[in-house]
Amino acid sequence: MELSDLFLAPLYLAILYGLAYAIRPSVTNQFTKPFFIPALTLKFVGAISLGLIYQFYYKGGDTFNYYWHSTIIHEAFAKSFSTGFQLILDNGGDNSPATAPYVAKMFWHEPGSTEYLVCRIAAFLGLLCFNSYTVISLFFAVISFSGIWAMFIAFAKIRPHVYKQLGWAMFYVPSMFFWGSGLLKDSLCLGALGWLFYAMYRGIIQRQALIKCLLIGTIAVYALLSIKVYILLCFLPAALLWIFNETNDRIKSKGLRLVARPLFLGLGVVVAVFAATNLTKGDAKYDVDKIGERSKITADYLYQQSVKQEGSGYHLGELDGSIGSMVKLAPQAIATSLYRPFIWEAHNPVMLLSALEAGFFLFFTLRIFWRTGVFRTLGVIGKNPILLLCFMFSLVFAASVGITSANFGTLVRYKIPMIPFYLSGLYILQNMATARASGAATPAGRAAARPRPQLVG
Repeated sequence: MELSDLFLAPLYLAILYGLAYAIRPSVTNQFTKPFFIPALTLKFVGAISLGLIYQFYYKGGDTFNYYWHSTIIHEAFAKSFSTGFQLILDNGGDNSPATAPYVAKMFWHEPGSTEYLVCRIAAFLGLLCFNSYTVISLFFAVISFSGIWAMFIAFAKIRPHVYKQLGWAMFYVPSMFFWGSGLLKDSLCLGALGWLFYAMYRGIIQRQALIKCLLIGTIAVYALLSIKVYILLCFLPAALLWIFNETNDRIKSKGLRLVARPLFLGLGVVVAVFAATNLTKGDAKYDVDKIGERSKITADYLYQQSVKQEGSGYHLGELDGSIGSMVKLAPQAIATSLYRPFIWEAHNPVMLLSALEAGFFLFFTLRIFWRTGVFRTLGVIGKNPILLLCFMFSLVFAASVGITSANFGTLVRYKIPMIPFYLSGLYILQNMATARASGAATPAGRAAARPRPQLVG
């Protein structure tokens, strides 16, 4: 951060708030309006706080590495617009004489580098704000917020009875607005995942604005493919199951539904397997044939680094690089991602916040199972497509990041895409289970049976 940020940040905040107030009427109504500006403000606070934490507490890190590369590209623009533009369009494979002096300063300039893609996005946004780190971070926060808001609108239309709780799950979880707001990959991925969910719901489930949703979904898929493809790999099977279940439930004939269900499920499995094996084919990190080996390498590296730096490492068990060993460790990985670190495992203030969050997740989960009963809870989940999506994605994603992280410091960042789905699933599950148990004769049952508020699309 530089002295210019003190002048530019308030100026751009005023501009961004002005735009937010201008578009708010078109994306909110009386129910969702109270969340819009406070949620956006938290994203801004998270973006600025992340920069301050990295500068004064961690003394550097990925966010400043992205900015370093952005600054180099900005220098190129200052001398030659065509050279700077060439660096922004470059996917890491260009070594022309014009760009060579700048490429020589970059350590992330490699073909297909996901890190360099984020640097290029930051450099492009930097053209709009004199390459100010703080303002670029605010832009990343806006991108993230837009996707989360779209996700909130979709979830609120699915289960309007709990729209307030959904708002808390989307916007007020510290990890969400801190790690998912600044100049990091996570902000872009969180925004893309939110828009993908919205596009699937609006375009496929509701069958509205098909062209618009196709465009949004395509951009979101491309962003996830280019930055963190494993998020897409974990999300697609659950999303396809959700879509097929919703489609099957719309069939009026009970007999036809029984025949169609296995066909839909079979088609979903085929599509999911095809996507998993072809989207990452040839990828050094995420090729299905190499994913076990890469997971072991990543987990071992992060654990060793944590031990060297006396960090918050954890060890789940022996990982030999095979898919079988990953499956064996999956239950521990899920529990670790969702409910750890425990309070006594927090060694610094940042980890303490994560431990408090994880403790809330554990308490909330156990309370639902205790009040509703294990079998009744599982029955409600099994009969509702959106709950299957939320928990299937959350569990698969929790297993994948829990196995590969081996460090609570990285895990707290990696797991944020599943947080809105897991918490939203819990709130919807709680509402459905309560309504089912109490019946329409009780106040809770009557509340669940009331006409649902119409939320904007």
